Amino acid sequence: MFHIGQDGWLFLTGGSNDVVAQYGNSREVWARLLAWRRLALARAARAEGLGARYLHVVVPEKITIYDNKFAGLRVNVRRSPAWRLARLLSLTRAGRAILVDLVGPMRAGRDAADLYFRTDTHWSFPGYFLAYREICRACGATPRDDLALRPSHLCAQVMDIETKLPFPEPEPVMRHVLQRDAVREPGALVRVYEAAGRGHDLHVGAHVVFRNTSPQADPRRVVLFGSSCSGHVHGMLSGALAETFREVHFVWSASIDWAYVEAVRPDLLLFEIAERFMARVPTDDFSVEAFAAERIRALAQEGA
Repeated sequence: MFHIGQDGWLFLTGGSNDVVAQYGNSREVWARLLAWRRLALARAARAEGLGARYLHVVVPEKITIYDNKFAGLRVNVRRSPAWRLARLLSLTRAGRAILVDLVGPMRAGRDAADLYFRTDTHWSFPGYFLAYREICRACGATPRDDLALRPSHLCAQVMDIETKLPFPEPEPVMRHVLQRDAVREPGALVRVYEAAGRGHDLHVGAHVVFRNTSPQADPRRVVLFGSSCSGHVHGMLSGALAETFREVHFVWSASIDWAYVEAVRPDLLLFEIAERFMARVPTDDFSVEAFAAERIRALAQEGA
């Protein structure tokens, strides 16, 4: 389900994650938020035991940021899962130390530029560049302002919510090419999918490593567990971080593979999730290696 707002803004309201329901005030909603708080604090403590700092990033829904474009949609954005989790985490020093709040900065900057595509659930370049700068601020890194000056090109594309309309129309999209200093090393699953010409079909389980030998690179090693807002190609949030830090490992997963973290021993453990996916609390039982092996076998059977 979706809602047509003002000025061509489309909002996802339903779907498998029942987006609007997460802005409710039921016991179930609060129990889930408290479970997220416990999980984030437990992750931070475990990461600290491995010599890493944990940062928790929720990518707000368009509904949370652009309520001024609703045009009739009745949602109490003060009950945004991202907003309420931020308030719960801010109650303790440990919680404040891991929180990267994007709701406040994005609402403050929403009129300066379109932080999301109008017909899509994802953020635009100004959106993920703002998030990137907030993450850098939180972990004490110097953001690469020159990323905004990297090569870009304008294209027209039918975006995800727009495809639900009877007569979908493309939206002008500015794509930035961030890759310059970092070298991308795809994991086994990504290599197999890209060799088959299906790299863009891969979602959960995608795994890549970026190595950056530039003298300007922050010397720290980063492991990022995230979603399509980060991306396994050299773009969006993972690409911006790759151009900033010496080494960035990206895994597309809401659950953390702790064996992988222990093997890499990062300085920073980042977690990014789209707000709508907070409908489910992860169990942190993911295995990068086992998932890749299973999907590679499945792909081989499809081609047999």
